[in-house]
Amino acid sequence: MSPSGHADWQAGFERLARAQGLDCYPIDFSVVPASFMLEIAAYGLPIRMPHWSFGARYVHQLVRHHMGHSHVFEVMFPGDPCRAYLLDSNSAAENALVTAHVIGHADFVKRNALFRHCMDMTGGHVLERSAVRARRVEQAIAQYGPRRVETVLDAALALESHIDVQAPLHRPDHETPRPAPPPSPSMADTAFWRRYRALVGAPPLAADTARPGESRPSPEPDLLWFIAHHGPELEDWEREIFLAVREEAYYFYPVHACQIMNEGWASYWHARLLREADFLPQACWVQAIKSHSDVVSPYGDGAGQALSINPYHLGFALWEHIVARDGLAAACRVCTDEDDTGFIRNHLDRELADQLDLFVHATRADGETRIMNRDLHAIHEAILAPTYHYGAPSIVVSRLHHDGSLELTHDARRDGRGLDVPQAEQVLAYIAKVWRRPVVLHTVDFRGVPRAIRGMPTALP
Repeated sequence: MSPSGHADWQAGFERLARAQGLDCYPIDFSVVPASFMLEIAAYGLPIRMPHWSFGARYVHQLVRHHMGHSHVFEVMFPGDPCRAYLLDSNSAAENALVTAHVIGHADFVKRNALFRHCMDMTGGHVLERSAVRARRVEQAIAQYGPRRVETVLDAALALESHIDVQAPLHRPDHETPRPAPPPSPSMADTAFWRRYRALVGAPPLAADTARPGESRPSPEPDLLWFIAHHGPELEDWEREIFLAVREEAYYFYPVHACQIMNEGWASYWHARLLREADFLPQACWVQAIKSHSDVVSPYGDGAGQALSINPYHLGFALWEHIVARDGLAAACRVCTDEDDTGFIRNHLDRELADQLDLFVHATRADGETRIMNRDLHAIHEAILAPTYHYGAPSIVVSRLHHDGSLELTHDARRDGRGLDVPQAEQVLAYIAKVWRRPVVLHTVDFRGVPRAIRGMPTALP
């Protein structure tokens, strides 16, 4: 399908959407090659800070693509305007479906309270600011060398899930006491903070009122914020990297927390808009409807028993269930007020769970898979487990000693699981390098045995 044909159909779908009461941010569509689409899927943004982990993700995406296990038809980035990228090898029918699907996304992100809350904090032009931050990281690499910058990015990206979405993005830096000794002076009036806050458009900070010598902060879950503000010897460019990763984590959070709702809403509306798209050629319309059936299929290979959730399938089924049961106006209220947690717990009822044949399963080390139970609460929790707190463990800063050493505590009871100790040791090593003081994490292993994992500072590259 040519870009000009897509533009003609976009206008028709937008007209239908307005007639149905959808209220979307403007959408900028671009048609791009597969190589660019795979880069977006790996990096998470069209332009982002360079790091080896994104390259590893790209190779993974490339292998899955060549093996036929992954085909990305479109990627949409929330904002004002939204930015949508369509694959240049899509068929006409696929692009018809994708265009209507993106319009559903654009309505969801404008309607949903969590998306609006995070966009109010990060602004509607995150893609442009991401490009600015990428250039600054490139400048830091040129000035300080790739190994030193990579060390900071290793730590920041290892902690990118550890934010506090209940707290504002722009927090005054006096909320938590500073380490002492060594003294860490207030940064509210430094050139760095003026430059950073001008970049993100934040209001001026209040003066720091922390008292010297305080060293027991309240439990602090926002590890990126804490390290950026209280790292004893962090340089300005290092703090900026931590805060850049943190801001992007706020932007991505509602995408993660509302995935089932968002993909389901977009799928519900692309199906509804396609049914009324009399401007599509009949052969294209029939093929687009078939593509819809493929998108919302519960099984990735078209046969067999699904052992993982397809968010398009589950979300679409839930929205159809809610509209049939309570009406479209009620569905719009759910879309506004809920995230996936409320969506699943409040609306995935016994009737629908049975209809979709949902169950909880376990796989043994030898590969044997068994159905464990069909209890509704267990089904809810199994679906939602990867969504809590970005799927990351609940860890807080629990103590800051006078020598600058740092204690972290993992709430294993809340998570219902221990940590992968080798992985935790690697993350602690990353943190200790940039904290430049000893760091200890109190946790339990997979058997529930208490463990104290220590990270010791080493010389920076």
